[in-house]
Amino acid sequence: MKRIHCQGKMERGTAPFNVDRNGSHLLFDKVAAWVCRQCGEVYFEVGEVNSIQSAILALDGQVEKIAIPA
Repeated sequence: MKRIHCQGKMERGTAPFNVDRNGSHLLFDKVAAWVCRQCGEVYFEVGEVNSIQSAILALDGQVEKIAIPA
């Protein structure tokens, strides 16, 4: 598979993913992904995106339980 923008070859690998949300930080060091060998652009497949979104929703629920109201 080639990346449309730079025509680099996409290969299966891993990439970090992090998000800051509602005063919390979520970091995954290695998420399965397609990574461009030429420019380093990362694409996550639907399964990984769904898992990340589930983790974010779970984190939101836990933060609501422990957060101090402003």
